[in-house]
Amino acid sequence: MTGRSESPGEPTGRTVHTDTHLHTAASYDGCTMPETLLSRAKAEGLDAVVVTDHDTVEGAKIAADLAEDLLVVVGCEVSTADGHLLALGVDAAPEPDRPLVDTARTIQDRGGVAVVPHPFQRSRHGASRTAIDGVDGIEVYNAHALTNIRNRQATRFARTAGYPAFGGSDAHRPGGIGRAATAVDLRPGEPLTTDTVLAAMRAGRTAAVRQSPSRSRYISKVVENATRKTLTLF
Repeated sequence: MTGRSESPGEPTGRTVHTDTHLHTAASYDGCTMPETLLSRAKAEGLDAVVVTDHDTVEGAKIAADLAEDLLVVVGCEVSTADGHLLALGVDAAPEPDRPLVDTARTIQDRGGVAVVPHPFQRSRHGASRTAIDGVDGIEVYNAHALTNIRNRQATRFARTAGYPAFGGSDAHRPGGIGRAATAVDLRPGEPLTTDTVLAAMRAGRTAAVRQSPSRSRYISKVVENATRKTLTLF
């Protein structure tokens, strides 16, 4: 993970908190309307969000059009042949079912950032160690996980392999928004824009930020998983 040391007297930039893994009702397993996502994100104190519905950018584009005082980065969660891959900052969803390495290259060629979400979690289509290569970062803290075992494994892997760390709520319902985020360090004087955020991510100026859920939220999450229903956005 890229370090953050600075020379004495060097001006520091701004750290912005971005939930880099969010779903709307455009996802087959999501139920959050874009306007609800925006209001909840602002209430949680987030500076920016990346909307990452499964294999579509339509929900993200609606959220971006509605946003007024919150940065919305358009993205999606791509179903690759080797597991899921977050495409941050793309205008169109990459073709699914291709190798993860090829998909990551496509994302980067389009100006986006490729991040592996919930790695090693086979039940959630997490990519294996052998499939991960050429990406821009690893989601080391996923708040949607019921236990922290895989998050710890992801953290160790990212450190060993030298990948920048990302955090995301993976929220499919409004209550989960902001339960994890990526702290992104902008350079001194940089405005908060999609371009500056993506550039900082590519440079590895990121860290995972977690919020520890209370037991009541943990139990609520179990119930939500058991009763989740698919809603239609369009």
